[in-house]
Amino acid sequence: MLTLARRIFVCLLAGLSLPALAQDLPPLSHRVTGGDTEYTVRQGDSLTAIGARFGVPPRLVAQQNALSFNKAVLHPGQRLRIHNPHIVPASLDDGLLINLPQAMLFHFNQGVLVSAYPVGLGKPSWPTPQGEFRIVNRQANKPWLVPKSIQEEMRREGKVVQEEVPPGPDNPLGTHWLGLSLWGYGIHGTIAPASVYHFQSHGCIRLHPDDIAELFDQVRVRTVGRLIYQPVLLAVIEDGRILLEVHRDIYKKGIDPAQTVRDLAEANGLSQAINWPKVDAVIAAQDGLAEEVGRLPVNRSKGPP
Repeated sequence: MLTLARRIFVCLLAGLSLPALAQDLPPLSHRVTGGDTEYTVRQGDSLTAIGARFGVPPRLVAQQNALSFNKAVLHPGQRLRIHNPHIVPASLDDGLLINLPQAMLFHFNQGVLVSAYPVGLGKPSWPTPQGEFRIVNRQANKPWLVPKSIQEEMRREGKVVQEEVPPGPDNPLGTHWLGLSLWGYGIHGTIAPASVYHFQSHGCIRLHPDDIAELFDQVRVRTVGRLIYQPVLLAVIEDGRILLEVHRDIYKKGIDPAQTVRDLAEANGLSQAINWPKVDAVIAAQDGLAEEVGRLPVNRSKGPP
């Protein structure tokens, strides 16, 4: 396997540009959100709904609580441990940052992380786009004007074709809408909370009803944002721990997680501090949670490398 430096050198000798090499590596992160909490089961809860609420795959919710994923029976009042650490991508200082493979939205204000929420995103056949955006309108109880493309899908699937769905319990937009400058896309609530933290939409960004109500009050028209695609996140946090979070390459962009980790480690001088068998295990599992894969020496743990 060629090192990052050797691959760059080979490209330069050949007169080639450096796509997907050092210049395209995601920046090293230094923050984590989430952690450990206790959740009390409510009437009607399922592992899928609870996982969607906290940004954890439902099979991990079962595993964290010694439950059978396929046979678990939840009871109101039952207490569950939820472990949901996520690395905060180091890509934005102000506004909204949505990392698509991670299915997480992060809200920053002057470099401070204000909030972080799991989101539902576009299915692989109808992906949520990448790019810069701004909020262009805020609307409560917005009617859903069904796009022609979705009307055609309804027709193909033998469903009743609807042109408009008024506000109410059947409106898939929920009660809050933040329209984006990316035409036709928005950040909104949902009447199917269990669909959050999954890839089932037609490209829009879904939040749990409680989360969108909170975010709606936090942002204004002209708030800026960015949709990024980083299935592999590496972080060094204040106590010197090196964390790795790996997600599926959901939109099949051909990203090699093992090579990405090695390039990030080499570019940031971390290779000798990383437990590489642990990295291999995290990549193989692709659980989507931050895991410790190394630790900096004490004399380097007070700041980023």
